[in-house]
Amino acid sequence: MKLIQVLGPGCAKCETLKRNAEQAVKDAGVEAMVEKISDINVITGFGVMMTPALAVDGEVKLVGRVASSEEIQKLLT
Repeated sequence: MKLIQVLGPGCAKCETLKRNAEQAVKDAGVEAMVEKISDINVITGFGVMMTPALAVDGEVKLVGRVASSEEIQKLLT
């Protein structure tokens, strides 16, 4: 099972990225858990200084923008 983490304080862009990640998991048919992380200490622990960001299995894949669900699907397969 993959772990998808959306990193951000809870802004509208962060929420959109989370929804897109959830849609990507559904459309790709992969087993994954989408988790929202808003703790700034945890976010900076990933080395992220600009949000929203997306990590897959602990590896940061996107920073500072909202990816489409199609783009996130490509990261999952």
